[in-house]
Amino acid sequence: MTVGPRRSAPVAPAVVPALPLPAAGWSRSTDVVVVGSGAAGLMTALALAGAGRRVAVVTKGALGDGSTRWAQGGLAAVLGADDDAALHLQDTLAAGAGLCDPDAVAALVAEAPDTVRLLQDLGARLDLDPRGRPALTREGGHSRNRIVHAGGDASGAEVTRTLVQALGDAGVEVHEHTLALDALRSDDGAVVGLRVARVAADGALTDAGDLRAHAVVLATGGYGQAYAAATSPAGATGDGLALALRAGAEVADVELVQFHPTVLWQGPGAAGQQVLISEAVRGEGAVLVDGAGRRLMPRAHPLADLAPRDVVSATIAAHLAATGEECVFLDATGLGADFLEHRFPGIVRSCRNAGFDMTTAPVPVTPGAHYTCGGVLADLDGRTGVPGLHAVGEVACTGVHGANRLASNSITEGLVAARRCAALLDAGLPPGAPPEPAAGGPFAAGAVDPSARPAIGAATSRHAGVLRTAAGLTELIGTLAGAPRLPADRSLDLAAVEATAVHTVATLLATAALARPESRGCHRRADAPATRPEWQVRLAHRLGGAGRVHTRAVPLGVPGTDRTQGVA
Repeated sequence: MTVGPRRSAPVAPAVVPALPLPAAGWSRSTDVVVVGSGAAGLMTALALAGAGRRVAVVTKGALGDGSTRWAQGGLAAVLGADDDAALHLQDTLAAGAGLCDPDAVAALVAEAPDTVRLLQDLGARLDLDPRGRPALTREGGHSRNRIVHAGGDASGAEVTRTLVQALGDAGVEVHEHTLALDALRSDDGAVVGLRVARVAADGALTDAGDLRAHAVVLATGGYGQAYAAATSPAGATGDGLALALRAGAEVADVELVQFHPTVLWQGPGAAGQQVLISEAVRGEGAVLVDGAGRRLMPRAHPLADLAPRDVVSATIAAHLAATGEECVFLDATGLGADFLEHRFPGIVRSCRNAGFDMTTAPVPVTPGAHYTCGGVLADLDGRTGVPGLHAVGEVACTGVHGANRLASNSITEGLVAARRCAALLDAGLPPGAPPEPAAGGPFAAGAVDPSARPAIGAATSRHAGVLRTAAGLTELIGTLAGAPRLPADRSLDLAAVEATAVHTVATLLATAALARPESRGCHRRADAPATRPEWQVRLAHRLGGAGRVHTRAVPLGVPGTDRTQGVA
């Protein structure tokens, strides 16, 4: 298959697994089902409920679980007297390395300040300056102080608290510890609901049923846990992306995984969710140094330690490869212990719990998988190419982030997209009951055995990390192709669903990273270090027969290649 300009070597179509769905024991209907309860999902549900729509929220953990509550930095918005929308737009496009959708970025920048004010109206306790206005700080890639924060370094937790509390007063139907398995589709291919199941304490799936709706909004977050170690929580396994792919949607930019430069290094065998040290620490003046105390970044980029994340991560990775060292160090001691204790209490506490005190000495750091720029191909209103299916937040690829997310644009984007999606749905939902789903599901078998998870994570970390090569990616594709499937006598459970999702996103990631023979943004090929203008394209994937993945190149800004044009 030809996916882009002048590909030198063909890539055999990858095959992704399916799920053996449990039979539905019940069915009920609502207007909209929202899957996920991070910032994007909570805001979507809250806005729809405020418009008088019936909403059901499905979340596989407790309400408010997910990546949002772990966010330290804050929300990017133009609020300072020395700032303006054109600068925020310019900074975002520069970080995105040629793959941003300028119209989507312009909409985000324009609506961000009102979104911050809405959070305050809902009761968010933002950190304020002496004049009573939101205090602003700076992070990598930003030319002005425009990061709004809360609790010093607990911004995501405060956003989550605010939205969960508001949702509790809105009369929304909430299904906690409930897993969205697959989309229900009508005879014409539209999504008309979800097959869901309760997750028991041991991970078994019980009480499966159908939630029918006029629209399904995916807000399930990213897929950081496709790696052996990441900053994302354990539930960030790409479930929503895999579900959307099986429902007929296109997904794009899956190879564009942002690695945060400063993840606390806790040894070569560290796995699972890692301790993140916010970019805001460098925004306040901390610097990266090597083992001898020499600064790393001044010669790598004009913004030095506040260069975009892809530049900082790549610089660190190159230094480690050249020296054989296992980590570099973040030196924040010059900021003073009192300042650090007040401004970053959670980070200081987490470092101490791991045996490091950043108030008295530099702490060891390395890049770690952090944010996934790719996802379900959608516009900023959440529309995908499948009628009835919408996507907002990290699960969506809206073109805002391009090839590398600008720091603290993520929660802002999730909230802006959520409000736009809710407004779109409120204006367009038809009256009456949702359509009947077609008989049977589109898939019957093929889930990945959970025993494959460690090997998948290790291979993805080894071959699809900060620096990649064709040889390594080819090896990763082979590892994924050989992953064992769930035995026929074993019932589907949470572990198998998550293993299947991780396998799906890792397969798409490896396929796209191998097909893109250049370095751009957070995709870095050690064997193709240059950025090639003919590859200023988006790689989009859809499912064909027998679970085969078909990939196409979508030129940016070319008529007829709209982000939501649907599946051919």
